[in-house]
Amino acid sequence: MSDFSGKHYKSLDAKGRLIIPAPFREILSSNHSSKLIITNEVFDKCLCAYTVDEWQHLIDRVNQLPQTSDAVKYYMRRVIGSAVESEVDRQGRVLVSPALRVDSGLNSEVVLLGLGNRIEIWDKTELEGVADPSKVDTKSFKEEFANLGL
Repeated sequence: MSDFSGKHYKSLDAKGRLIIPAPFREILSSNHSSKLIITNEVFDKCLCAYTVDEWQHLIDRVNQLPQTSDAVKYYMRRVIGSAVESEVDRQGRVLVSPALRVDSGLNSEVVLLGLGNRIEIWDKTELEGVADPSKVDTKSFKEEFANLGL
């Protein structure tokens, strides 16, 4: 299966439906699925969308972790507990639940980012606030990237 990549600007309609970009739909159809699992990102104010297979791998990994850990319980409540399965309709749209729209602060203008195994869904204004290079410590990031081999 190919990885998700690219940045796409879309609009959320009044019913909370979002058009999934064609390249992302092609990846889904090549996986013989028209479903996405949409959930909260663990710390950032955005959503993550996973293929059914990728979601199952994530669940399997989480189930192997110590269930009494406060960090694991937080992760399960924030990510697993908020997950909603959404079918891509004939027009290429998915419904983003009202609860997820509130949690992520999604308004009408959204940005979808393909990040390999998942798609992040951001309110456009929120993403501009966290992805602006002038708002991060670029020097320390460059050092960390170098240490990571990027």
